[in-house]
Amino acid sequence: MTYDYQARVFCVTGAAGGIGSALCLMAARRGARIAALDRDVDGLASLVSALPGKDHLAHAVDLTDDDAVAQALQQVGARFGRIDVLINNAGMTSAERFDQRSVASIRHELSVNLISPMVVTRLAIPLLEQSDDPRILSTVSLGGIFPLGETPMYTASKFGLRGAMLALAMDLGTRGYQVGSVLPSATDTPMLWQEAVDGGNSLQFLDPPQQPADVVRAYQRMLDKPRVERYPKASESWLVRVVMLMPQRIQTLLPLFRGRGERGMERYLRSLQERGVATRVGDQWVLLAEGSTHSMHS
Repeated sequence: MTYDYQARVFCVTGAAGGIGSALCLMAARRGARIAALDRDVDGLASLVSALPGKDHLAHAVDLTDDDAVAQALQQVGARFGRIDVLINNAGMTSAERFDQRSVASIRHELSVNLISPMVVTRLAIPLLEQSDDPRILSTVSLGGIFPLGETPMYTASKFGLRGAMLALAMDLGTRGYQVGSVLPSATDTPMLWQEAVDGGNSLQFLDPPQQPADVVRAYQRMLDKPRVERYPKASESWLVRVVMLMPQRIQTLLPLFRGRGERGMERYLRSLQERGVATRVGDQWVLLAEGSTHSMHS
């Protein structure tokens, strides 16, 4: 079966980032109507101007503000009357070490990555109920299966989001919803640029990062043939799941791959330099393009 996008309403959070904009473009090119949510006003304007067709909506919203989310979804309802596919794509990470970051930053990361997708989903239910084929999809991460030592709050939030989506598939699946998650590994987006220059988890760079188009293809497969989980790189999913069969060995196994990951990160940083995205200043790498530790999924 091939999913029919024609006139379907896609509501995408983190729509202005690398993965989000690629998802919106893919769906719009196939005839979908897009409700794009993001806090990046300029990015939303750029996205909507690039979308084929005219029946699209962009709404700047802070997803950690419940009232603002409710207002955004009211606009989606007023414009389209329903949501056919909700994609919880917004997310963030921080390279700040756990013992140095503020309590407020911990709460914020959990709010963006875990609480806000659940709030958006709950508030979108009345609009999803108006669809004859409601779908709820989330961009999780392989970090939802495998712990990332340098980013424990990202790990906590993605473990939680993965579990929540599996539970929602069990609960809402009995009512005709298709619920699933896409779990990409490191993806070449502004969020990863920032993590690389900040010296984030080197194990993400054992292989070259995938592209947003790879994640979009996984979403297309999810829409064509619904499953509770899909992985852009199936080989990686098997590797992390096998390792997690013996979590007590992680601390002894991972150092064996650290050197390879650090070399991969250095190659990635040099590629960013060649693309004019980052440069080295003394002993530090810095971004030349816009990026932040609060970058959305990209």
